[in-house]
Amino acid sequence: MPVIKPRTRGKQLVRHITRLDRENNETLYAYAHFLSEPTEYVINQLIESVLAKDKEFLAWRAEHSESYVPPPASQATRMKRSRPAADRTHHTTSSRHAGVSSPAGA
Repeated sequence: MPVIKPRTRGKQLVRHITRLDRENNETLYAYAHFLSEPTEYVINQLIESVLAKDKEFLAWRAEHSESYVPPPASQATRMKRSRPAADRTHHTTSSRHAGVSSPAGA
């Protein structure tokens, strides 16, 4: 009998990218194949079942109910990072055409 319960519907999923030990990755895919479920389902069920047994963590979490998920990088932050490089390229190009004469044109 599998340790993981059958799938429940209606949960909101978010994307999470991580790295696994090679052996854990193999075990994850094998167990997902055993259940005929995707790996993301197996990971979610493992988190729910294992962490639900940690009484110390559950007590701590009850006292600390705020989110610990880091906020996503905003588009404004990403645009600020990419804009200076574009501005530098623009200034370099415009300075060549803004009255700077070349040796051939002198």
